[in-house]
Amino acid sequence: MTLRLSTVILPYRRWHEGGRTTWQRAEQLGFHGAFTYDHLSWRSFRDGPWFGAVPTLTAAAAVTDRLRLGTLVTSPNFRHPVTLAKELISLDDISGGRITLGIGAGGTGYDATALGQDPWTPRERADRFGEFVPLLDRLLTEDAVSYEGDFYSAHEARNIPGCVQRPRLPFAVAATGPRGLRLAARYGQAWVTTGDPKLYENGTPEQSVQAIRRQAEKLAAACAEIGRDASAMDKILLTGFTPDRGRPLQSLDAFVDFAGRHQELGFTEIVIHWPIPDSDFAAEDKVFEQIAMEAPAQLS
Repeated sequence: MTLRLSTVILPYRRWHEGGRTTWQRAEQLGFHGAFTYDHLSWRSFRDGPWFGAVPTLTAAAAVTDRLRLGTLVTSPNFRHPVTLAKELISLDDISGGRITLGIGAGGTGYDATALGQDPWTPRERADRFGEFVPLLDRLLTEDAVSYEGDFYSAHEARNIPGCVQRPRLPFAVAATGPRGLRLAARYGQAWVTTGDPKLYENGTPEQSVQAIRRQAEKLAAACAEIGRDASAMDKILLTGFTPDRGRPLQSLDAFVDFAGRHQELGFTEIVIHWPIPDSDFAAEDKVFEQIAMEAPAQLS
């Protein structure tokens, strides 16, 4: 099976100053998909330009034809299922059914306090995520939804005509903990991981592979609990957050070696960051494009 290769394009460039051409170039290079972060701001980019994910993806849908598009990832930190569902149905329609929703519980970054609230604890994030995902699933598959939960409510929320993709657009659920993995098993068409964050600073690539293997085993166990075959589920690795850091993008051979080790763990899609000069995602454009065009054939 050919390993799919996708990219993630951070929304920091004005649309008419490189934003548009980047998404078009991603399609020209043959990437399977192109994602963007769904944040209000993010880390070192906080004090610079940063644009919204849904408008960016809408614009990208209008200037591409084949490229799958989506978020890595959306979270409850500043989203509500009712309004998000309406935007997703609209985006799926505009794109002709090319949207994947990457979705996770969120973290403690800038999104967590931008609306004036205190950051949620890990347990609070898990509680909200556990309510957010099932409600969003209903909102994207039913014409009218009413719901009263501990954190979210919907009153006769209408979502007609629904998604172009049936029964709804796919969820790629980012999770490593037991509750998140159970949500991925039940609602996800794909599972997303960035590896074990505890290993980023001082771990080794070998330790990272073993940690990801254990995550995949826990996903398989969560699937088995509900009678689902985990091998039929897409598995996505968002790169750049393992101890390898930027080394896989230093050469075609380095990337093929890195991707092959994770393909052996059952991953079906690898996502690499579009190069950003003077950042953690800096890479040589020529090498990046060579990887995009030649690596998938070597990993088939």
